Amino acid sequence: MEKILDYIKAGKPVNARAELLEMNVVDIATLLEDVDRDDLVILFRILPKDTAAEVFSYLTKVDRAHIIESLTDREISGIIDKLFMDDTVDFIEEMPANIVKKVLKNTDDDTRKMINSLLSYPDDSAGSIMTTEFVDIKKEMTVMDAIAHIRKTGVDKETIDTLYVIDSNRKLEGIVPIRKILLSDENLLIEDIMDTNFVYIYTLDDQEDVASMFKKYDYFSMPVTDSENRLVGIITIDDILDIIEEENEEDFAKMNALAPSDEEYLDSSVYSLAKQRIMWLLILMISATFTGIIIRQYESVLSSVVILASFIPMLMDTGGNSGSQSSTLIIRGLALGELEITDYPKILWKEFRVSIVVGLVLAFINFLRIYLLERVDFIVSLTVCISLFATVVLAKVVGGMLPLIAKKFKLDPAIMAAPLVTTIVDTFALMVYFSTASLLMGL
Repeated sequence: MEKILDYIKAGKPVNARAELLEMNVVDIATLLEDVDRDDLVILFRILPKDTAAEVFSYLTKVDRAHIIESLTDREISGIIDKLFMDDTVDFIEEMPANIVKKVLKNTDDDTRKMINSLLSYPDDSAGSIMTTEFVDIKKEMTVMDAIAHIRKTGVDKETIDTLYVIDSNRKLEGIVPIRKILLSDENLLIEDIMDTNFVYIYTLDDQEDVASMFKKYDYFSMPVTDSENRLVGIITIDDILDIIEEENEEDFAKMNALAPSDEEYLDSSVYSLAKQRIMWLLILMISATFTGIIIRQYESVLSSVVILASFIPMLMDTGGNSGSQSSTLIIRGLALGELEITDYPKILWKEFRVSIVVGLVLAFINFLRIYLLERVDFIVSLTVCISLFATVVLAKVVGGMLPLIAKKFKLDPAIMAAPLVTTIVDTFALMVYFSTASLLMGL
C-alpha cells in the first residue's frame, strides 16, 4: 500500500492503478479499508469501471457511503450500472436516506422500478435476496438458438451456469445446465434436453429455509417464482453464504444475551453497544432476583447449617452448565434441520437418560470429594450430592425442552441459550437444594 500511495503522491496514478489491478478485487477492497478517507476515494477513482464496481460490492458499509458522498452523479451512475441487482438492493437497504436518494436519482427508470420492486419484499424473504439477472430461454429453441441467445444476453448476467425455460406467460417449465447445452447436438430442441424435475423457491419463503434447501440439494443457484409460478428471479450460492453468516451471527448474539446488530464493533458507538446489551441484562438481572427470594425464604435452614451456603455456587454453576449443554445441542439441531418440534418425545427421553448417567457420575465423584477429602458431615454430603443429581437431571431436561417450546411459539430458539437457561435452572436448583436439606436434616 505504501508503494501505491507513493505513486499517487508523485502524480503517477497509472502506476498505482497497475499495482492495484494485479490484485484480486476482494484483496483490493480489504486494502482500501486500511487507508484514510481521502486516499480511499482517490484510489477508487483510478480503478476501471468494471473493477471499481466489483470492489465496491466488497467494501464496508461506512466506506461505500463515503465513496457515494464523494463521487459525481455520473460516476455513481457508472457504478450502479455495473453492479448486479441483488448487490445494488443490499447496498441501498443499509444506506441512510440521503445516500439512497442520491443513488436512486442516478439510475434509469427501469432500474429504479426494479430496485423498488425488490425492496418491497419482506426482510429475510427469498424475494429480498434474489437477483433478476439470469438467462431465460424458450423450449421451442434449438441448442444453437440457445447458445446464440446466451452470447447476446449473458454478458451482464450474474450467472449463466443454469438456463431457465419459461413459456409466453413467464411460467417456469424447466431448467437446463450450461454443460448440457454445450455438449448436446446443436439441432436438438431445448424441450428435449431440459430437466422438468427441478426445485424452486417462492418469493415469500424465509431465507433460512432457502439456505437449508441449498444445503439439501447442493445447488449453486435456484429459481424464485411468484405465487403463480412465474419466474421472477434467482438466488445464487454467494448470497446464501452471506445469509448463513448473517443467521449465525444473529444466533450467536442471541445465545449470548445480545441484541443482533449489522454494525461492525469498531464502527459502533458506545451508545449503540450499550443499547444492544442493556435490555437482556435487565431481563436476566430481574429474573435472577428469584434466586435471592428463595435464599431469603430458607434463611433459617442456612443459619442452622451454615456450611450449606458454601455449596450453592457449585450447584448453580453445574446446573447452568448442564442446561446450556443440552440447549446448545438442540438449538444446533433445529438450525440444521436435524430436529423438529414433533421430535420432542425422543429428545425428552434421550436427555433424561443422558442426565441420569451424567448426574450419577458427578454426584458420586462429588460425594467422595466432600465426605472423604473435606470431611464434611455424612448427611450434609448426601444432601449436596442428591441435590446435584436432581439439578443435573432437571437442567438437562429443561435445557433440551426450552428451545423446542420457543420454536413452537414462533420464537427464535437461540434466545433459550446459556444466559436464560442458567437463570431458570438456578432458581430450580436452589429450590431442590433447600427442600432436600429440610427433608433430610429435619430443618
